Parts: sequence; C-alpha cells; structure tokens
Amino acid sequence: MASALRNPRNALVLFALVAGALYLFSTRSPAPSKNQAFGYTDEGLPGRVRNAERIYQKTVSGRQGLIKKFGPTPQDVTMFPPDKDPWPPYTVWDFFPPAFNCPHERERVGQLGDGGKWVCGLHRVEDKPDCVIYSFGINGESSFEAEILERTNHCQIWGYDFSVRSFGPQIPTLSSFRTHFKAYGLAGGDSHGPNDNPKMYTLQSLMDLNGHKHIDILKIDVESWEFDVLNAFVKPYLDAGKPLPFGQLQIELHMWNKKFPEFLAFWEMLEAAGLRPFMQEPNLVYNNYNKGGDQDLSEYSFINVKGDNIFVSDPVVFNVHGTRPSD
Repeated sequence: MASALRNPRNALVLFALVAGALYLFSTRSPAPSKNQAFGYTDEGLPGRVRNAERIYQKTVSGRQGLIKKFGPTPQDVTMFPPDKDPWPPYTVWDFFPPAFNCPHERERVGQLGDGGKWVCGLHRVEDKPDCVIYSFGINGESSFEAEILERTNHCQIWGYDFSVRSFGPQIPTLSSFRTHFKAYGLAGGDSHGPNDNPKMYTLQSLMDLNGHKHIDILKIDVESWEFDVLNAFVKPYLDAGKPLPFGQLQIELHMWNKKFPEFLAFWEMLEAAGLRPFMQEPNLVYNNYNKGGDQDLSEYSFINVKGDNIFVSDPVVFNVHGTRPSD
C-alpha cells in the first residue's frame, strides 16, 4: 500500500475517493425524528396550521372514544350529570377541549376577568387597512374593543347591544372615530320593522347593511342566542361549499337546557365549517357563585382554518406592475 501511494497518480485518485465520500456523508439528510415521521414539520405559517390540524384531528378521534365509553351513543351522554356516588368522571366540556394550536402568539386582550377575550395573532391585523371587528354584547364593558383600537392602526369596530346605549366607558378615552354602535340585537332571523323594539338582525343582514364581505374578529356574547345565530349563519356557507367570512370567533357558550346530542351537532357543524378552538375559559363567577357549580357557561376562542383569512394565510404581495413577484 505504501509503495502504491508513492505514485502521485494513485495518491490523487485515493484523495478524490475519500473527498467524495466525505461530501456525500455531509450532504445526506439526517434520519427523520419521531415527530417528523408522523408529518410534524415547521414550514412557516402553512406548516404550523397543518401541524395544528393533525394534532386537532387526534382530539376529534378521542372524542368518539369518550362518547363510546360514557354513552355509548350521544343520546346516552348527559350534559351535567345529577348527583351520584361516585360522581361521573367527566363533564360536557371534556368532550370539546381547545386542542388547536394557535399558529401565532396567543394572548388575552382586554381586562382580566369579565370583558377580556383570548385572541390568536392580534399583530396580524395591526396594519391591515381593511380590518373589521364585530362585537355583539357590550354590557357596559369595552376593554376588549379599547385595546384593539389602541394596538391597531386601521381596525374599525362595529358594536351591537340593545341593552345599553353605547360602548363602555373605556372607548371615549381613546380616539373613537373608528367605532360604530347600534342598539340592535343579534338573532337567527330578522325582525326590524317600524314597530319592532328592539330591532333584531341576523349576522348576514348586518354584514350586508354595512357593506362588509369579511370580518377579521367576531365576538359574540348573546345569552344563549348564539345557537340560533350561528345555525342560521353557518349552514348556508356549508351548503354552498364556501368558507365562513371571518377569521376568528370569540364566543360565550350557554348550555342552558341543552342536551348532549344537540350540542354535539352544533359543535360538529362549526368544525365542518373550519372553526378550530384554541382557547377555553370557563365563566367561574357564574358557574360557581351564581349557579352553585353547574358549569354551564364557558368562553371559547376559535380560528377559521378554511379560506385565506389573515390568521392562516400570508397576504399576497404585488410588485409595482400589479403582479405577484413570481409571475
């Protein structure tokens, strides 16, 4: 071997072979991790949304298992079990955890306690020129709306509540030219004739009245009317195969007089429309003090994963010629 290496040509060939082997080894892709093998990767915003959806679908499958365990059918599952010994080891909320990972920062906007809401990626609308916010249920407290005004440059807020005459006291301390209030109610059907008091509108009717095609953040707290409201609004979009025209939904769900199969069908309708829960906050004051532990009110925050809203899709950037850079 030593004598062979004395030949410059042989030495050069050996060097080339070793260098080639080292290059191939250095450029070879590492073995996938256990999570990568299951499809969990980091590919920017689209990848984060896909990863969150994979995780969420595990929860959907787990729900079916939980129904079989405690049902075994939805008709056999009780919403708030009566007193038993031992107490059944579940409540209705256990079937519907907020298992979708917000692909941005998740934060509580507004004051602590009643009034604040959990939002995913508020920075995405900070400079959005056509940002639209709808808020149903003011009740004299507008810290949520006030913080959105403070932290965004263009968001316009439409507020509705027939039980009060204006936004809460937090709004006048800021520039209020971006707020619009009407003492209207939100319902599953229109009732706004000259003799109707209060005037009631569907969500679609109010969007049409305001000339809006899209809402970035939709907040609803309408004391159990949310089921009629969303059934009337969501089903036409599902039937037409169109994405819902809003990016996020912050809503308080009221379980008064609801049966499990009824709520399950409602929840699955929201899922079919692309809504994914990323945060839940029970109304502890009402549940534990006013109602003695019935646990029938809970706040949820959803993100819409269908369509191209600002929270799941990056905006298309056009160059000076009005075309995409890749065109």
